[in-house]
Amino acid sequence: MLTTPRRDNLNKIVILNPKGGCGKSTLATNLAACYAQRGPTPAIMDYDPQGSSIGWLDRRPNDLPSIHGIAAYKNSMTATRSWQLRVPEDTVSLLIDSPASVNHNDLRELTRDSTSILVPVLPSSMDIHAASRCIADLLLVAKVDRRDRKLAVVANRTRKNTKSFGKLMRFLDSLGIPIIAVLRDSQNFVHAAEQGFGLCDMQPSRVKQDVEQMQRIVEWLDAWPDRRRDASAVKGLNRKPATRRPILRRAQFGSA
Repeated sequence: MLTTPRRDNLNKIVILNPKGGCGKSTLATNLAACYAQRGPTPAIMDYDPQGSSIGWLDRRPNDLPSIHGIAAYKNSMTATRSWQLRVPEDTVSLLIDSPASVNHNDLRELTRDSTSILVPVLPSSMDIHAASRCIADLLLVAKVDRRDRKLAVVANRTRKNTKSFGKLMRFLDSLGIPIIAVLRDSQNFVHAAEQGFGLCDMQPSRVKQDVEQMQRIVEWLDAWPDRRRDASAVKGLNRKPATRRPILRRAQFGSA
């Protein structure tokens, strides 16, 4: 797996969870639509063999703000891999829609030079177990440093005041990783996916509550330069050697 070269101005957002059906493509496409509306043109790099994000782009109406699509799940026989995965120079927001199953080597490659990592989690025992393993692999295998504060969780397809929602929130609370949004189990996401829309492209009065949660995610993602700067400062302090007191020689006193 070959990913994009590092660019200092590129917000590389990796959406990751090894379990299928947790809402990775839904999150990627809606975030891409938000960035497209604001400009400049964002890009989605789709590694999922199902091609859900690329399919959504194919359905997207031409009169909506454009989004650059990269079908990373395809292997071209007429171009090098690096050329196939190239990101336009004017793109500053790149959404990585990861596949359902990722081995350890691919996990390292996907998250290398990432500025933000989002883990969508559904309120079921199976999904909670998968998310806990995913986060453990990010910390232990991909060596994501908690001090970088680039890892966050999005609770997805939730229904408040249910036992499953309460169990999910208790689990997420125990991780010590920020929960930056709670997305409803809403048909708005289904309708948007079917039409190639993002929630931000739909009638505001219809999607107000859902757009507010998406905006919370965007605000957290936009803060990546501050998080990177703060993390560098913290690491710099930790690396600073402790000041050692000079060793004082014991005074030599003459005997009486």
